[in-house]
Amino acid sequence: MFRALSSTTVRWRPLEGEGLEHLTIRPLDASVGAAIRAESVLIGERGGAPYGVRYRIDCDAGWRVTSFVIETTDARRLHLLSDGTGHWRTAEGVALPRFDGCIDIDLAGTPFTNTLPIRRMDLTRASGTAKLKMLYVPFDSFEPTVDGQHYTCLEDGKLYRYQAEDRSFTADLPVDEDGLVIDYPTLFQRLSLETN
Repeated sequence: MFRALSSTTVRWRPLEGEGLEHLTIRPLDASVGAAIRAESVLIGERGGAPYGVRYRIDCDAGWRVTSFVIETTDARRLHLLSDGTGHWRTAEGVALPRFDGCIDIDLAGTPFTNTLPIRRMDLTRASGTAKLKMLYVPFDSFEPTVDGQHYTCLEDGKLYRYQAEDRSFTADLPVDEDGLVIDYPTLFQRLSLETN
């Protein structure tokens, strides 16, 4: 349904406050079915507090997260690893069983992490609603938690509904042929896209 990934750079801006995200996503080598790396820099503010964040997410060829690193400009850092099947550990090898079952991650402040379950599950309208446990990382505390989220395909390869499990937030997300969010109502707007 989505095209094979090539090196792509995209920018989004938040709809509230000032900010910008600059993300590059690419296959790690030229082979078909290569692992994927996304690297991004964000500046912005949340709840009136400014932040500067850099993150790197590595996925296998099936879009299952295998590791991620988030760093702030004030030297906070979080680095976690996954086996791709929902088992997490610290970079030092300490198991994190409270995140068992979380295959995808959700990083506050970026629409990119919506792409992970959309691409991984390859949802169609016939799939129904996928109910997921996400490893969620807020940018204010960097303390990961488990967050229930639902994804439903409204138009194959083009439009997906995101809904918080507690129904406190819902958004219909149009995506491009890479599965990257084009518009995130009330939160983000895409500014540009460049594919190599």
